[in-house]
Amino acid sequence: MTETLKERARTLGLHGLVAHWGEVAEHDWVAALVAWEEDERRSRSLKRRLSDARLGQFKPLADFDWSWPRRCDRMAIEDLMGLDFLEEAANVVLVGPNGVGKSTIAANIAHRAVLEGHTCRFATAAHMLGELAAIDSDTLLQRKLRFYARQHLLVIDEVGYLSYSNRHADLLFHIVSSRSRQHSTIITTNRPFAEWSEAFPNAACLVALVDRLVHNAEIVPIDGDSWRRKEAEERQRARSAERQRRNAKERRRAAKTAA
Repeated sequence: MTETLKERARTLGLHGLVAHWGEVAEHDWVAALVAWEEDERRSRSLKRRLSDARLGQFKPLADFDWSWPRRCDRMAIEDLMGLDFLEEAANVVLVGPNGVGKSTIAANIAHRAVLEGHTCRFATAAHMLGELAAIDSDTLLQRKLRFYARQHLLVIDEVGYLSYSNRHADLLFHIVSSRSRQHSTIITTNRPFAEWSEAFPNAACLVALVDRLVHNAEIVPIDGDSWRRKEAEERQRARSAERQRRNAKERRRAAKTAA
């Protein structure tokens, strides 16, 4: 037991404590000190990884309305939440129209991965590719590409919402290729692969990009009406009802005053 505790202290880099182990090993505070240090480092590591992931605010999957999409394989998504695909370095592609919950699902998977100790980055395609394309130093570009390549999980959100140049397509291909067989990538897109040529017109690497992406990939189609539009319509109805209530109240007050 004391040797196991000593190894834990050595792993933590508590070299002074380890050097004087024979003098302090039998004291009760040693085990507490090692446990405190482990807990603090786990907490700091989690906070750092959550910050680095840049997930922003998202709806927990527990609050997701599974009855809203017309088509959504709930079992496939729940399996993805188990993170087995990370062990296989498999990719995930969530395909569907705007507002059906693709980004929410991707953010929930990424959040679970962070909680389980993985490094992660969540980025829209527009932000990531725009940032990379704007770097004019080859050294800085290679450093940034390595950053994206080494994440245990990379989520590239909203591929296909905008049109991109050949330069952007080449950068995306580089990232997907560098992660292939090593780490997992989640893509959310509003376009089937047959329409990606509209987002990446004239890109010579497009066929190879899709081939690398779908190799050993889970493709999850989602279909339905926009949840955001539904919420906007509900808010509008609620505001209208509130205005009608206030107007009715004002009319009753005016009638009472006139009487």
